[in-house]
Amino acid sequence: MTIQTRKLGTTGPQVSALGLGCMGMSALYGDADRAESVATVHAALDRGVTLLDTGDFYAMGHNEMLIGEALRTAPAGLREQALTSVKFGALRDPDGGWSGYDGRPAAVRNFAAYSLQRLGVDHIDVYRIARVDPDVPIEETVGAIAELVEKGHVRHIGLSEASADNIRRAAATAPISDLQIEYAIITRDIEREILPTTRELGIGITAYGVLSRGLISGHFSRDRQLAATDFRARAPRFQGENLRHNLDLVEALRKIAEQKGVTVAQIAIAWVLSRGEDIVPLVGARTRERLTESLGALDVTLDEADLTAIEEAVPAGAAAGDRYPSAQMAHLGTEH
Repeated sequence: MTIQTRKLGTTGPQVSALGLGCMGMSALYGDADRAESVATVHAALDRGVTLLDTGDFYAMGHNEMLIGEALRTAPAGLREQALTSVKFGALRDPDGGWSGYDGRPAAVRNFAAYSLQRLGVDHIDVYRIARVDPDVPIEETVGAIAELVEKGHVRHIGLSEASADNIRRAAATAPISDLQIEYAIITRDIEREILPTTRELGIGITAYGVLSRGLISGHFSRDRQLAATDFRARAPRFQGENLRHNLDLVEALRKIAEQKGVTVAQIAIAWVLSRGEDIVPLVGARTRERLTESLGALDVTLDEADLTAIEEAVPAGAAAGDRYPSAQMAHLGTEH
């Protein structure tokens, strides 16, 4: 299998058609095996995945250090093909709590300095604030990243979970490669306003949550017990009647997948791939087994009949529950 490439917008780098989202290797989904995580990054690079996505606040820097270890121990040829995508700006406390976002230019430079050190690299390929700071004009935050680009510390400027207005304002300040935002069969809000805006401006999409945090992976059961440290234990889509409803949608999707001889996860990832060449799905595989399954989506072709069947089984807006707890939804600034 050869992984095709896609370009992140008109100004971004050429990347593999699937990227690896590494957050789950360090935080929010319960315990992870460090050795297996590093091996999974190596396997992804070996299979042709080039885009590695992280955030400096994932387990307070742990995820960046893990990626740094994986890059340091990878064969030179694989290490050189890796492209890092880093989110910054989320403020944490020693108890693991969240304290808002900081997009001030001085903070941008500070966050970048620490990320470069933890990753062990001399530049970050795509740098973006995780959520737009409501107290700092987006022009100031993007302008600070643009200064890092001029100095060679960053190659490209990205955005994350930004509104259409902020996307336009950011793009008027400096070239924007891509917007990172949640997009999946059951999370299609961006189709209303945000996706038309990015396409008008030539900005790519790196789609996270393509399996809705495992909900539509085909591996999540109704009776699964989540650890207290698992983000999903508080996520509305995984609660009570919402979960039962959403897993019914998964079963409808499973019937279509079985008819094609593929897994639910593969058809869900293939659906995102089918939405346009300007969209690069990020898969959150934490093990080599799950990585192999996700990469299998690249061999899945969805024809018009398949897409119609998927639409009928899981129409837009069919999911029950918000994608984040209410406190976090308030920080999004995008269509929910």
